[in-house]
Amino acid sequence: MSVTISAKEVNELRQKTGSGMMDCKKALVESGGDFDKAIDILRKKGQKVSEARSGRETSEGIVLYKLSSSEDKASMLSFTCETDFVAKNEEFVDLGNQILDHSFSNNLSNIEDVLNADIDGLSVAQHITNLVGKIGEKIEISDYKSISGEKIVPYIHAGSKLGVLVSLSGTDSVDYVSAGKDIGMQIAAMNPISLNSDGVDQSVIDKEIEIGKEQAIKEGKPENIVEKIAQGKLQKFFKENTLLSQSFVKDSSLSVEKYISSYSSDLKVESFLRISIG
Repeated sequence: MSVTISAKEVNELRQKTGSGMMDCKKALVESGGDFDKAIDILRKKGQKVSEARSGRETSEGIVLYKLSSSEDKASMLSFTCETDFVAKNEEFVDLGNQILDHSFSNNLSNIEDVLNADIDGLSVAQHITNLVGKIGEKIEISDYKSISGEKIVPYIHAGSKLGVLVSLSGTDSVDYVSAGKDIGMQIAAMNPISLNSDGVDQSVIDKEIEIGKEQAIKEGKPENIVEKIAQGKLQKFFKENTLLSQSFVKDSSLSVEKYISSYSSDLKVESFLRISIG
């Protein structure tokens, strides 16, 4: 016995699941018009596609940010897929923004919490699985981070594949937005590992010293100055890889720290986040 499925029923299922019209119609026909069974059919399809694509690389996508109205809190999300074509897909972008808005509003702190969050009766993970079933590509949240401070300035690099959030203090009577954008551009371009040498993990320091010693020994340097040479190389590493010590990209005669102080002696970078795709 054939079941007649109305356009209204198909649209209602589409609204609930986000699946395509034809997929919704097929699921309703297969389920004999039973909505719950049709939803299960669509979920299973999404899960099958997810499992089949699980080993794929998600090297495309978008980096999105959300900033509070008082500019003292922000979150950033990396929503990734397999191809640039899907990265520009309206439904993909809309879901990424919906996930970010919900996560930011509910003060979620990590990817696991985001995936388990409920939006319109479905977990975020299920919304992603449904979209995977519809689009046919692996989709995932690759990164999600939040930051707070006196003022947060965002910077999204061209193509929305790289984002930076900069936390500043001492922002009164200063054009902190311009300064923050320049610092964001610096972080995007130079990818510092920390704010200053105090933020560098001890294991990284130990490794750099070891490398410096090995290089000095290979170059035949006297043993009594090997340690001094290694320490000198470590200071060079700090200068090149920690934000405040780096040469400012717009004016290499200045360090980033000196550039910031040119705005005001009170203006300081307190922390930063950087997320990139690919």
